[in-house]
Amino acid sequence: MKLARIIKEELVPLSSRENLILLIIISSIFQFALFFTPLLANEAVNEARAASISDDLIVISSPIMRDSAPDKDLAGLIDESEPEIINSTVADKIEEEIIEKEKEVVPENQIIRTSTHVITAYNSEAAQTDDSPCITANGFNVCEHGVEDTIAANFLKFGTKVQIPELFGERVFIVRDRMNKKHPNRVDIWMVNRKDAVKFGIKTAKIVVIK
Repeated sequence: MKLARIIKEELVPLSSRENLILLIIISSIFQFALFFTPLLANEAVNEARAASISDDLIVISSPIMRDSAPDKDLAGLIDESEPEIINSTVADKIEEEIIEKEKEVVPENQIIRTSTHVITAYNSEAAQTDDSPCITANGFNVCEHGVEDTIAANFLKFGTKVQIPELFGERVFIVRDRMNKKHPNRVDIWMVNRKDAVKFGIKTAKIVVIK
């Protein structure tokens, strides 16, 4: 409105009616400009964002999509190096995750040797052992332990880990006891119940010494 007064007073000396018409025209121009300027600016910002998103989609598109693009001229404008960098980074990340998962996997038991032996079973009874039936030759209390993972064997060191896959699958036994010297190559498995030992009887199977 200040500009309108300047035009009225100094530049264009007009009549009262002409002044009124001029003021209306100038006011209309200012209102039009002030009303549409924010809308135009917002539209320009939205167009810029849309163009930026479109460019990003073109850059990260796969080589197959680029090759199948109908516009060959547009495909020639795409930077081929950036997608390869992105794919390489993703591949490295996947490889690192696989390595971390492999570290978490418990390694399989390493087989040292295998051999075939006669296998029997026994219980913690004085008639089958000695006057301390619960205590093995290396001082281990099988009764308190209560788990059937102890074996007696004269040809293996104490603490040796053994599997008998044919009879017990992946169960691991530990050598903690000895047998009578007349059985140098036999394996005797400790069992909690006498009836289980009697039922087991005498078998021949392969034993696997593991690490």
